[in-house]
Amino acid sequence: MAFQEKKNTIEWKVHFNSTIKKVYEFLTTDKGRAKFWAEETNEKDGFVEFIILNYPKYKARIIEQKPDKCFRLEYFGTDVTFKLTETENQETDLYLKAITPNEHIKMEMTAGWVSVLMAMKAAVDFGIDLRNHNPERVWENGYLDN
Repeated sequence: MAFQEKKNTIEWKVHFNSTIKKVYEFLTTDKGRAKFWAEETNEKDGFVEFIILNYPKYKARIIEQKPDKCFRLEYFGTDVTFKLTETENQETDLYLKAITPNEHIKMEMTAGWVSVLMAMKAAVDFGIDLRNHNPERVWENGYLDN
């Protein structure tokens, strides 16, 4: 199987040593997302407003939400689905599928999702925030930071 071979589709898996409830909470709450994804989020009326360093505020529409199973949203023009499954010892596998209408930005988005998911694993499993929170040391300046 080739790496990320599906047109306009990004797929990643990550394993968490944490419970599905904890992983889902980080993914779907303002408090959780602020620990790995955005400086701040504000969820209201089926939308999540993302405040990310050096980006204009972005309002993502929640498409689907099934507690401890699935979280799907429209995020920067991309349909993103996070599916959670419980593994042995009450741990969690997360499967991300992002469908973008723009094949030209797929490479950057593929790397971007690795950054987000690894930051999430560090936050959920180890209580560590990998981000530097410095507006000069951000993605568009060549830094590995989300």
